[in-house]
Amino acid sequence: MRRCPSVLVHGGDDVIEHISMGVSELARSARFYDAVLSALGYVRLFSNERSVGYAEPGARDEAFAILASTEHASPAREAWHVAFKAPSREAVDAFHAIALQHGATDDGAPGRRPHYGPAYYGAFIRDPDGHRLEAMIHIEPDSSRE
Repeated sequence: MRRCPSVLVHGGDDVIEHISMGVSELARSARFYDAVLSALGYVRLFSNERSVGYAEPGARDEAFAILASTEHASPAREAWHVAFKAPSREAVDAFHAIALQHGATDDGAPGRRPHYGPAYYGAFIRDPDGHRLEAMIHIEPDSSRE
């Protein structure tokens, strides 16, 4: 069975094959996601007039895609968010900073989230369409750096 690197994980096991979401302006959103996802080690895998896909370098299929807004794909609202796996705390911090530089709004600065668990470190933003995005990593709970 072919496996694509998943964007969302739970307990280290893949949960979702891929996620795609509608955006209001594909070109603007592609520039935004090119910048913020590069901080997490993801690359643009493909692009066409209807969609742009991202994954880890060398992947065969996208793990995350944005779609031009149509009657079947439109920007989501309040009921959901996407959590991207980060390789390090520094990547979480960079994701947040780069997102703000590219038109996102802050929805939670980088830091520990003890209410999610003692090792949880994350940052939250809203992309230009209002999608709630997170970059997160599980770190050593006894790390002295906040």
